[in-house]
Amino acid sequence: MIKIAKFGGSSVADAEHFKKIKAIVDADPGRRFVVVSACGRRFSGDTKVTDLLYLVDAHVNYHVSCDDLLEDIGQRYFDIADDLGLTYPIREEFAKFAEGARAGKFTTEYLVSRGEYFTARLMAEYLGLPFIDAADMVAFHHDGTLSMSRTTELVKKNAREGGFLMPGFYGATKEGRIKLLDRGGGDISGSILAQCLGADLYENWTDVSGFLSADPRIVPSAQPIPRITYEELRELSYMGASVLHEEAVFPVREAGIPLVIKNTNAPEDPGTIISETAKEGESEPIITGIAGKRGFIAIAVSRDRTKSRIGFMRRALSVFERYGVSVEHMPTGVDQFAAVVQASDVKDSLWSLIADIKEEVEPLEIEVVENLALIATVGRNLRGRPGVSGHLFGKLGEAGVSVRMITQGCDEINIICGVEEKDFDLAIATIYDAFCEKDGTIVRTDELNPVSAPL
Repeated sequence: MIKIAKFGGSSVADAEHFKKIKAIVDADPGRRFVVVSACGRRFSGDTKVTDLLYLVDAHVNYHVSCDDLLEDIGQRYFDIADDLGLTYPIREEFAKFAEGARAGKFTTEYLVSRGEYFTARLMAEYLGLPFIDAADMVAFHHDGTLSMSRTTELVKKNAREGGFLMPGFYGATKEGRIKLLDRGGGDISGSILAQCLGADLYENWTDVSGFLSADPRIVPSAQPIPRITYEELRELSYMGASVLHEEAVFPVREAGIPLVIKNTNAPEDPGTIISETAKEGESEPIITGIAGKRGFIAIAVSRDRTKSRIGFMRRALSVFERYGVSVEHMPTGVDQFAAVVQASDVKDSLWSLIADIKEEVEPLEIEVVENLALIATVGRNLRGRPGVSGHLFGKLGEAGVSVRMITQGCDEINIICGVEEKDFDLAIATIYDAFCEKDGTIVRTDELNPVSAPL
């Protein structure tokens, strides 16, 4: 069995975490292919190496001394090497890098990528795995986009069957120019490698034991999600529940490779398995998770009934497109629709946008509803279950939460409601309580009587 094990910044923060990783890798012979991020925070208030390197780059660009920053970064690597008795010449190699950085010889992307590079160099020696540079494996086009076809060729050419260790977050163009993936790109690197190697499982090791069914700051009793589909993950991630970089799921989903979120500090915890489909025939939680975001507004446009209905909505929406504003949701009525957008997207253009809508469609009225929050209740087991929506909204009513908007996709895996921002925490807690037992565990499918709604 081939497993790709990707360890995030919190998992490689110091020598003690290196030891935890070695125990995890040694415990399973399938973990022969390892990807690591740059050293993350060691404690509350600490700074990630990647953030320090961005500061170094800023200091160099503004001709300000970066000696203290480079000294701090170097010392973190020196401490790891000394504590673990490693022989890689980190002091000499880092000194060369620091000299080049001070002289402004490096691009921002090359400079920042050295966080992953030096971490991987040390980890490769400690695990006894060959080091392969991501610049020789992950290919970019000149415009900075990923070239999966060429990456696949490079992996087939350079990969070692017995296993290897690769830094995440970066790759290179044909000419060897270092390019970075988005922040969180180490997750993407591991996913790409899993697809190219045809892995059986992609393990993403971090500092949490998978996804929780709700934000524990709002719902302290929120339970871990044992299994989630990629479809559900997309819905929850979009609404703010993020443990994994969103783009990291696409390569493994395309290849049909399951992904599991695991905790480096608690490797015995089962974590959360993410796959294309869930097992059938098993009793599962009726909802998978609840997530939400604040900071929305709704622009409600009412049609003048003396005007034609045909093209009304299309012409109004063309204004949003012209302004480059994404419409997140769009509840509709016979003569009205509301475009729900992120307030930050229209903070400088709201009234100009409204003026253009008035000119475009000559509406009867336009109303702006501010301070909205959207909450998504997500679950593959919501499909075809009468009474679930009624139960959810009944409980919100009992709690005194005014629901300003309701939408549900045709696939029936999510119910989205818009509430006033002041009711955000109360609404999430109420929805969770509506589907959970007294001990905080979510009601399962074999325990639910969908017709007689109370649960």
